[in-house]
Amino acid sequence: MDSSYIDIMIQSLEKKAAILDQLIELNKQQKLYLQDPNLSPDDFEKNMDRKAALIEGLVQLDNGFEELFGRVRDALHANRDAYASQIKRMQDLIREITEKSNTVQTQEARNKEQVQHKFADIRKQVKGVRNSQKVVRQYYQNMVKQGGTEPRFLDNKK
Repeated sequence: MDSSYIDIMIQSLEKKAAILDQLIELNKQQKLYLQDPNLSPDDFEKNMDRKAALIEGLVQLDNGFEELFGRVRDALHANRDAYASQIKRMQDLIREITEKSNTVQTQEARNKEQVQHKFADIRKQVKGVRNSQKVVRQYYQNMVKQGGTEPRFLDNKK
């Protein structure tokens, strides 16, 4: 077995850790966006698009890692001592990735709650605007109906 496969696996894990760092930062940015009462939908959407691209990258890295690991699994188990330092490095990276993944999941859960609250507030505002429009429309219709009568002149002389 060529140790370059193991080096590629280590690089893959390092890239995954870096992508998770970027996701953590984007989640922090998203949290700030959600706390902003003047949230721009465009900024929020750009943030979501960047996160989606990073997640797609994670999926590709995972698939590639699993494929490589399938190729070298038997050789790694057979020659554990020869690759001890590289195996240790991969184990450390996997622990780091697990911690970062847990952080991302926690951030996502918090942001999801904030998104739900934000959309609930927006729905309330929309409902209030609709109710206001309905009241204005009814008032206008009532005024139009009343406007059909001519003013009357009363003669107060006797």
